[in-house]
Amino acid sequence: MNTRYSRQILFPPIGRTGQERLLRSRVAIVGMGALGTVLANHMVRAGVGFVRLIDRDFVEPSNLQRQMLYDEDDARQHLPKAIAAHAKLTKINSEVTVEPVVADLTAHNAEKLLPDVQLVLDATDNFQVRYLINDVCVKHGIPWVYGGAVSATGTFTAIRPGITPCLRCLFPEAPNPGEMPTCDTAGVIGPIIHIVASYQATEALKLLVDDQEALNPHLEHFDIWANRHQQIRVQNGRRADCPTCGQRQFTCLMPDTQEGQAVSLCGRNTVQISPAADAQLDLDQLAERLAPLGHIERNRFLLRFHVDPHTLVVFPDGRVLVQGTDDISLARTLHARYIGA
Repeated sequence: MNTRYSRQILFPPIGRTGQERLLRSRVAIVGMGALGTVLANHMVRAGVGFVRLIDRDFVEPSNLQRQMLYDEDDARQHLPKAIAAHAKLTKINSEVTVEPVVADLTAHNAEKLLPDVQLVLDATDNFQVRYLINDVCVKHGIPWVYGGAVSATGTFTAIRPGITPCLRCLFPEAPNPGEMPTCDTAGVIGPIIHIVASYQATEALKLLVDDQEALNPHLEHFDIWANRHQQIRVQNGRRADCPTCGQRQFTCLMPDTQEGQAVSLCGRNTVQISPAADAQLDLDQLAERLAPLGHIERNRFLLRFHVDPHTLVVFPDGRVLVQGTDDISLARTLHARYIGA
């Protein structure tokens, strides 16, 4: 073992044995936005042997204020976040295997992408994906660390299936769309991102080196602008009637077999349309077909089709972001008109 991890090995709760555990560990990070970039940076620098990066989005200029792995070149090239993060992280630590996955985590792929890791880190921005992570992790007995941040506030807790309450125990129902503030509606400052993700990363290290006694028993909430910090003890909050961990009903893993799912991305004036089944698009062929109809931008990972006042961002897995509207019906119409079935 080289000197790269020498300072971490000097920390007694990790030591040489813990470092060897980290080097053998496998972690998945869901979401490579603000929290995800901090989490990935910590995991890779700490020497976690395998880190899978799962993200559906691409880098935009508005990300650069808080998403620490990206730069202006990434935004100019519209690089997928997982790809841009992979390029940075492999320069930070070439000994770690970093696997970028440009995809939306859905019921169709969640059990392909998560069960082969020892730990899942939540860096998402919505409860539906968190419930999906919760279903997979409870079903397969994988610990995961929940985290969220918006404005100057943040929350985190570690969830260990069979030991702690699961996410459904703590939050039986997701907030209604539009009820909760998002980074796109309420803004966010960079420091809260680093605080929440660093706490998540610390719980991750404890789990990976198997220091059970050191694990935080609380759901913690911060408001760093108002200088408030709240600890809620949740260790005894498991519910026998919880549909997920009590009754083992994994409803989020039941894919909708009808037409592709469409969801308005809160605060972004964008609708995401995902295929109902696995798809593989030939973006070169699609670009050739669409070129007479509007302006095309293309890289190896996605296609952007501009037809004023809208932009359709098309990914090889069939997922499409319709930018310039939050009207799902209009987005479906544009999708059918230009992309087809």
